[in-house]
Parts: sequence; C-alpha cells; structure tokens
Amino acid sequence: MELCRLTAAEALARMNAGDLTSRDYVQACLDRIAEREETVQAWAFLDPDLALRQADAADARRAAGTAGPLNGIPVGIKDIIDTADQPTENGSKLCAGRRPEADATLVRLLREAGAVIMGKCVTTEFALSAPGKTRNPHDPECTPGGSSSGSAASVGDYMVPLAIGSQTGGSMLRPASFNGVYGMKPTFGTISRAGMSPLSRRLDHPGIFARSPEDLALAAGVLMARDPGDRDMRGHARLGEADPLTVPPRLAFVRGPVWRKGEPDMQRAIEAFARTHGEVITERELPPVFETAAETQGVIMNGAVGQSLGPYYERDRDGLDPITAERVERGQGVTARAYLEAIELAEDMQDALAEFFKDFDAVVTPAAAGQAPRDLRRMGDAAFNGYWTLMGAPAVSIPLLKGDDGLPIGVQVVCPWGEDARLLRVCRWIADQAGEWR
Repeated sequence: MELCRLTAAEALARMNAGDLTSRDYVQACLDRIAEREETVQAWAFLDPDLALRQADAADARRAAGTAGPLNGIPVGIKDIIDTADQPTENGSKLCAGRRPEADATLVRLLREAGAVIMGKCVTTEFALSAPGKTRNPHDPECTPGGSSSGSAASVGDYMVPLAIGSQTGGSMLRPASFNGVYGMKPTFGTISRAGMSPLSRRLDHPGIFARSPEDLALAAGVLMARDPGDRDMRGHARLGEADPLTVPPRLAFVRGPVWRKGEPDMQRAIEAFARTHGEVITERELPPVFETAAETQGVIMNGAVGQSLGPYYERDRDGLDPITAERVERGQGVTARAYLEAIELAEDMQDALAEFFKDFDAVVTPAAAGQAPRDLRRMGDAAFNGYWTLMGAPAVSIPLLKGDDGLPIGVQVVCPWGEDARLLRVCRWIADQAGEWR
C-alpha cells in the first residue's frame, strides 16, 4: 500500500512500532499532492518545507517519549480557520494576504496533540455558495461540494488522512458524500469556533473529514474540549476509541421532509440499503412539525449571513462573488420577527426529535440528493443536511452507496444530542456490516 493511503490510525500504529517516521508519511502525502494537485486543486496554501519541519519535530517528540495522540499526522485546515503561520483568506479576494496573529482554538489543540498542520484547504467564498477552484477527485468535471470543498477532496484523494471543515447548512456531510469519505458534524457546541470566520452563531459547526470511523474518533477526542473563547460551547467528554457495539443498534430510516428533492438513483440505493438491513432498520416519519424544517433553517442561516457578512458587502460589494453578494442581500431582507419565529420553531423541532429518539439509537437518512453534479458552479443541494444542522444533533456521512455513474453517495447517520461516541460506534457497526470498513 502506498503510504499516503494509510489512515491516521494505521500510520500512528506503524510510527509507534518504529516502522514509519512522520517525515516519511508527510513526504508521501506531499508527493501525492504534487502528483494530483493540478487536477484536484484542493489547496489554498501549502508550504512543503514548513510541513516537513513539523514532521521532524514530531519525530523528535516520539523519540523523546512526549508524542501526543496525533503526533506526526498531517491535517488539512479549511481556509476560514485561523493559522498563525499560514494565511487565512476565507476564499475571498477581499481577504487576500490576511495573516492571523494567533491560531484558532481547534488548530492550537491539533498542534498540542502533535499534528502536522499541512496547509490550508480551499473553501467557497466565506463558506457560502460561490465555488473555489477545487474539483472532485473521482471525476474532475464534477463538483466536490461545498463549502468545505478542498478539505473533503484532499482526504478523498489521499492527500491527507484528516482535514477540518465546517457546516452551517450542508458543508461537511454533502462534500463527504460527493468525495466518498467520512464526514462528521459533531453535536453543536462541542468543538470551539474561536478563530473561525463566522456565518451563523446559531448554526456554525466545525467538523472532521477522514477515511475511517477510527480516525474520526481520534480527531474528535482531541478537538472536543471546552473553550471559554466560544460562548456557545456545551463541553464534552473526550471520546477515546470508536469501540465496536456489542449489540446491533436500533435504527430508523427517515426519508425526511425534502425526499422529493432526491435523485432517483440515490432514492433507490438508500431504500435498498434499508431493506438489506431490515432486521435493525425500521422506516419512520419525522413528526409533523418538521414539514417546514428546511425553510426554517434557511431563514435562520440567511438572516445570520446578512449580519455576519454585511460589513464586507458594505465595504466592497463588487469585490464579492455575485453569488455571495446575492446571499447577503437575501439575508438583509429577513425580518427580526421572522428570525425569532424560526428560532422558536427550531426549538419545537428539537423537543419533538428528543421524543423520537427515545425509540431509536440513530437515524439513517440521505447525506445528499444524489451523486456529485457535473457542474463546477454548483455545490449541490444541501436540503438533506440543513435541518439536521438546525437540530444541532451529531451526524456522520458514511461512504456506502454509488450513483448511476458509479460516483459516491453517502448515508447520513444522526444520533441524539451529546451522543457523539454512540454515533461513531453506530457508524463503525454499519460500515462493518456493509463490508465498507476503510
């Protein structure tokens, strides 16, 4: 196996056994980037010498017996998350040359765990809908999804084993689906957003891309740490390993209120998946209050975008991509009454979902409307993710299905609030049963 194809857990095991150095692993990833970046274009900033210096420092720590839980593992960082030694430009020419003075909290935690901050991954402008340069590694004519486009594509193309993204609507799980990787949006308030460009205080979630549930657990165990710099932190116990379940989970297959937006091949594939595992999967409908869930999420997100990006719009509207400018204008039209009514409705949905989960360990539902669209100006429809983001519940996209063109389609798994460890165990069980453990 090429070294770049090792998962983080596999690489750590070999490093701890003395069979691999961080320098060799990072160099293998850099070689993969050199081979494929012209096609995939996942990186907004990359300094190979800086990456190798970090790898050498990791090897020295391992030799001294002071290695952290991610020592020597290369990680890509979405370019809306501050890094003190690398630019953070938010995917926008309005932020060209921006150099933060300090790391975001999650970057600091990764460094303390020994990770190699490999570089900055391409994002759509301000993590909205205006695409960057990244292409889908499975088919360069297809979108990688957004907004965490470079983060998902870099993991999907074996450039790094881990990358950090964010989700306000569907920016983690949809790209994970399109790029054939695992994507985790944890419980709201469990990974700090301090040092991350904001869109919506009510909806923004940092998240993790990986190629196995083990790797999700490794990264989440480092990142889920309470931070007073984010006033919405809920706090969370560290996860440890994604240990296997001892009994099968109780799963609910949910089509959801936006099922009609799904492509026929996705609908057929996930229905077949649910039938195949009928001994543990029961089809259920969400409570009626969810009928307007997607619209409710849209009101909250758009209203927040009008406020958070308003200063950039006022300073230089023409400097924004027209797609971004239109989103800001749409958000500025959201009234305070509509926003507050949407917040109250979301709380009613959260109460109803808590009751729903009393009968199930997890929900399985589509991670995307279908396979990646063959259109580089479209990021794909986030409808199947947005209302779960609104709920703040933890969710993972598992790369299990294929579309009519053979491109990946993910299965989204959702657990109750704070049950991130359970979510990872359920994902591991599903992946094992499906023969797709990666």
